[in-house]
Amino acid sequence: MNSALVPLPIVIPLFAAAITVVFGRFRVLQQVVSLAALGSVVGVSIALLVEADEFGVVKMDAGGWAAPLGITYVVDRLAGIMLVTSSLMLLVVMIYAIGQKGVADKHVGFAPIYLVLASGVSASFITGDMFNLFVAFEMMLAASYVLLTLGGRQDQVRAGMTYVVISLLFSAMFITALALLYAATGTVNMADLAERMPELSSGVRTGFSLLLIFVFGIKAGLFPLFFWLPDSYPTAPGPVTAIFAGLLTKVGVYAIIRTQTLLFPPESQQGTALLIIGGLTMVVGVLGALAQDELKRLLSFHIVSQIGYMIFALGLFTVAGVTAVVFYISQTILVKTNLFLVAGLVERHAGSGRVSRVGGIARSAPIIAVFFAVPALSLAGLPPSSGFAGKFSLIDAGVASEQWVIVGVALLVSLLTLFSVTKVWSGVFWGEPESAPALDEGRTHGGPPLMVFATAVTVALSIAYVIFAGPIYDLAERAGTDLMNPRVYIDAVLGMSNGADT
Repeated sequence: MNSALVPLPIVIPLFAAAITVVFGRFRVLQQVVSLAALGSVVGVSIALLVEADEFGVVKMDAGGWAAPLGITYVVDRLAGIMLVTSSLMLLVVMIYAIGQKGVADKHVGFAPIYLVLASGVSASFITGDMFNLFVAFEMMLAASYVLLTLGGRQDQVRAGMTYVVISLLFSAMFITALALLYAATGTVNMADLAERMPELSSGVRTGFSLLLIFVFGIKAGLFPLFFWLPDSYPTAPGPVTAIFAGLLTKVGVYAIIRTQTLLFPPESQQGTALLIIGGLTMVVGVLGALAQDELKRLLSFHIVSQIGYMIFALGLFTVAGVTAVVFYISQTILVKTNLFLVAGLVERHAGSGRVSRVGGIARSAPIIAVFFAVPALSLAGLPPSSGFAGKFSLIDAGVASEQWVIVGVALLVSLLTLFSVTKVWSGVFWGEPESAPALDEGRTHGGPPLMVFATAVTVALSIAYVIFAGPIYDLAERAGTDLMNPRVYIDAVLGMSNGADT
C-alpha cells in the first residue's frame, strides 16, 4: 500500500466540508457528500490498520521532508485502531443526525462543521508532531463550540461558554508546554523528542511528564479537571452529544497514552500518580452519576468514571495494562456512543430525559429497551457483554501487578455502576410514566427509521465486539507490546527500520 493514504482521513473530510459549504442550500446533497466522505474514511482507516498490523508502522513525510525537520504522519497499530473506531462512530452518528429532523437539515453549518471535527479527530491520531497535535485539538475546539451551540438556546450558549473557557485554558497550557519542550530539546517531533528526552535531567523529565498529564487531562476529563464535562455535553443536540461522549475525551486519553509511553523513559513515567488519578476519577464519576436524575447528565458522569479505568490501567505501565487500555478504549467508544443515541430516542419518545418522569418505555417501545440493555450491560461490565471482556482485562492486569487497592476500587465502582444502570432500567423502562409519550409516531418502532437504524448499528458493533473479542484482544496486545517498546515507533519515523515509508 502506498503511504500516500496516510493523510486521507484528514484530507477527505476537509475537502468534503468545502463542498458542503459551496452547496449549503441543498441539504440532501450536503448529506450525501458527508456520508460518502465519512464512509471513505472508514475504508481508508481499515486499510491503514491492516497495513500497520501486517507490515509495521506506516508513515508519510509531508512534502518529502523527512523527520524530524518535516511534518510526519504516522499510523501504528494504536493509531489504526483509534482511526477505525472513530470513523465508524462518526459515520453512524451522521446517519442518526440525518434521521433526527431539525439537526442536519435545518442548520446549514452542521455538515461542514461536523466534517471539520472528523478531520481534527483523525489528525490527532496520526500526527507525529506535537505542534500538529495542538493544531488538531484547535480544529476540534472550533468545531465543537459551533456544534454545542446549534439552536442558540440560552442553556446551550452558557454551556458552550464554559466549554470554550476551559478549552482556551487547555490551549494556553498546551502551547506553553510545547514552548518549554522546544526550548529544552530543540524539537517537537514525537520520535525525536523520545530520543532527546533522556538527555534532560530526571527532574525536568518528571516535570514535563506531569505537565502533559495535566494538559491532556483537561481534555480527557480526569479528576479534578472534569467539572466542565457534565454541564457542557447534555445541552447539545442529541447526535452532537453522542459523538462528543464517544470520542472527544478519548482523544485526550489517546494523547496521554502516546506521550507517556513514547516520550518518557521508565524512570520518568508517573505510574503512581496515574493510579491515584485513575482511582479518584472512577469514584467521583460514578458517585456523580448516582446523584443524577437527568439521563444525559447521568451518562456524562459515567464518561468520567470510565476514563478512570483507562488511566488506572495505563498507570501500571506493563504490557498487560497497556493492552487492556487499548482494548477497553475502543470498546468504550462504541458503548458510550450507543448509550447517548439511545438517550436521544428516549427523549424523542417520552418528551423528557428525566428518569423520574419517564417510564414504561419497555412496553410502549420495546426496541429502545433492547437498544439500552446491550450497552448498559457493557457499561456495568456484566457477562457476556463486551464491557465484561474489557473490564476483566483491566482487573487481570491490575492483579498481575499486585495493585490490590486500585483493583478493589475498580470492582467497587463496577458495582456502583451496575446500581446506577439498574436505577435507569427500572425507572425509565419499567416504571410508570407521569404523562403519555410525546410522539405517537413510531411508538413501537422507537423513532424515525434512520435514528433507529444508526442505533441498531452501534448495538450490532457492540455484540460483534463480544463475538470477536479474542482477535481484537490479540490486536490490542500487539499494539500494547509496541507501545511498551517505543523503539519500534522511533526507528520507523526516523527512517531506521522496515516500517512502510514513502
